[in-house]
Amino acid sequence: MLLVVALAGAQNAWAKEAAPAAEDPVLESRVMALAAELRCLVCQNQSLADSNAPLAVDLRNQVREKMRQGMSEAEIVEFMVARYGDFVLFRPPFKLATMLLWFGPLILLVAGIAALFYRLSRRRAPAEAELTEAERARAAELLRAADDPERR
Repeated sequence: MLLVVALAGAQNAWAKEAAPAAEDPVLESRVMALAAELRCLVCQNQSLADSNAPLAVDLRNQVREKMRQGMSEAEIVEFMVARYGDFVLFRPPFKLATMLLWFGPLILLVAGIAALFYRLSRRRAPAEAELTEAERARAAELLRAADDPERR
């Protein structure tokens, strides 16, 4: 009997590690769908739904509470953007302030290709060295000495 009570207590401890769920499964699915569209501000590469950071948990709770209050998904997104900026969205809107987010990778790719072509165009075959008459005579003398076994 004591073992059963101990196991039940251990199960309760494990249950506390799970993410808190709303009593309403429909509400919880709406919360998680919206949280999947919002970026965790701490992790930056995870959504609010995926992150276990304390801030992400707080923001999910805020989303859940605002949905309980009757706010729509669009109103909650507007609230989050007003509070945290466009960075909170995984898909930021296309506007002047986010232009670099949309075209930054393309600009970097084009700049890299342009730099590569510039470097390759500047690379030329080395020009033949021009020798003076004295240098030519000295080179000819050295070649003759190398060919003549008696001069070695």
